[in-house]
Amino acid sequence: MNFNRNQIITFFVLVSCFQLNPTWGEFVHPGIAHSKPSIEYAKERIAAGQQPWLVSWEKLKDSEYSALNWKPEPFANVERGPYNDPNIGSSEFTSDGRAAYCHALCWALSGEEAHAVKAAEIIDAWSKTLRSVGNHDAKLLIGMSGYRYCIAAELLKHTWGKWSKEGQARFESMLRNIWYPIIEDFYPSANGNWDASMLQVMMAMGIFLDDQGMFDRAKNYFLNGQGNGAIGNYFMESGQCQESGRDQSHTQMGLEFLANTCETAWIQGVDLYGAQENRLLKGFEYTAKYNLGFDVPYVPYKSFEGRYHYMQISSDSRGKLRAMYERVYNHYHNRQGLDAPFTKQAALELRSDQPVRQHQRGRERGRRRRQSSSHLDTLMYAKLPAI
Repeated sequence: MNFNRNQIITFFVLVSCFQLNPTWGEFVHPGIAHSKPSIEYAKERIAAGQQPWLVSWEKLKDSEYSALNWKPEPFANVERGPYNDPNIGSSEFTSDGRAAYCHALCWALSGEEAHAVKAAEIIDAWSKTLRSVGNHDAKLLIGMSGYRYCIAAELLKHTWGKWSKEGQARFESMLRNIWYPIIEDFYPSANGNWDASMLQVMMAMGIFLDDQGMFDRAKNYFLNGQGNGAIGNYFMESGQCQESGRDQSHTQMGLEFLANTCETAWIQGVDLYGAQENRLLKGFEYTAKYNLGFDVPYVPYKSFEGRYHYMQISSDSRGKLRAMYERVYNHYHNRQGLDAPFTKQAALELRSDQPVRQHQRGRERGRRRRQSSSHLDTLMYAKLPAI
């Protein structure tokens, strides 16, 4: 077949244009954190009045974040400094993201449309207003809190037909033009929970946007990234984590963000849970065991580029379990048939705390706030079948 000069030029122009645009993928929707089958499973358990789903559902409904009188507080220019100082719209961004997620989940599980309307109101308020996210912790803020906005938006877009096209387009623009340039290159030398937070939100953004290139960037960094949050750098073969010598709070944050990334990838047919011979499970078992009061081995560990060198395991925040163990136990035990005894024990301890914490005061009440989302972990991941 012969091509003239104009046809050849046209061909290369088209190829160049294609390469400058996102690569579009075929994703499962809804497919960030929760799938249609997992939502239906939770709905069935609630309707049947089965525990622990019913008590978890009641706690979700009673949460301040699920209240229909919630008012979003968007900022045009958000700043989060080290340890949230300065805090210019950072806390509001985080709280509104949690509220958007809770309302979207209430809608998906109950069919009460007022919750879908409220979730859209919150998302739209931020996408209309936000112009920048800055200061030292900008990457971390988008990674930690942007993830919940993406779950909420995904649920609205694919389970509720009344979110305006204008609202969806504004949200898409916010993801591409404000959030993504901040997180695109991760933060390799920071403690690993930073990279991990950006992995969860980048993968979520890729799915919402149907952007295969963005999804793959997150997947590839998880598997082969140079930074502390990549699977081979955050964990030693023993399960010891890069931040185990820092404190248990940040260690569990990193674990949760990586688990969220794995769960979302699993829904999309990509098995990150199994990477490096189930390294994530080893990390969860090691961390759960230590936080349940047992001794674990520890080896001094230098982070990427030697920025951090923790000489011994840290007891800071030891025993303050983070609401993240249910989904990991579900995957490795219920789906894969593997033993995860300490992960199971941690999940059950968090589950048993749910009904009583709300009546306690003082120090225990403060601890409860750290665990306040454990009902969501139980509601959406307890005994979930192999779906």
